[in-house]
Amino acid sequence: MEVNTIAVIGAGAQGREIACASALGGYKTVLEDISSRVLEEAMAWIRKSLGEGGARGKFKAGFNNQALSLLSTAADVKDAIRDAELIIETVAEELEMKLELFTIFDKFAKTSAIFASTASSVSITDFTDIVVSRERCIGMHFSRSLSKGELVELLRTPYTSDDTVAICREVARRMGKEVAVVNEAPQNI
Repeated sequence: MEVNTIAVIGAGAQGREIACASALGGYKTVLEDISSRVLEEAMAWIRKSLGEGGARGKFKAGFNNQALSLLSTAADVKDAIRDAELIIETVAEELEMKLELFTIFDKFAKTSAIFASTASSVSITDFTDIVVSRERCIGMHFSRSLSKGELVELLRTPYTSDDTVAICREVARRMGKEVAVVNEAPQNI
């Protein structure tokens, strides 16, 4: 499967950074948040970041405008995910909220869409139990590493397929990130 459209669910600090990286990677990107204020702030931040990156020569002239043209917003999860091949959830670390979102993803997304979560304190396996095709679920942790620069850690559940890992690895690479693949391990509390 080829990824052309990425939906980012949650326009907070991490969501807006992921949406910006997605558009810079050449993906049509839909950023969703239930708060119109947060969504407006996120788009203002993205415009500013792209403008500053262009001014510093971080990318070719006009590239920031091209990236902006790939971005759109949605105030409803169902609208945001409709055409996406990859859905990246970035909401708060609350199991119930994640369960609700993944239920919506499973019901309204394309049948081949990959469901990714940036969850770090909640087990991805726990809230993807409700998904029919668990092999399409994965964790994507976006971070900055002193030794590797910008890093995406792909968190493989016991059910995640090799294809899902390969597709997400390519997406992260196009976003300009280093990639590490790890297996999900139980959290020690």
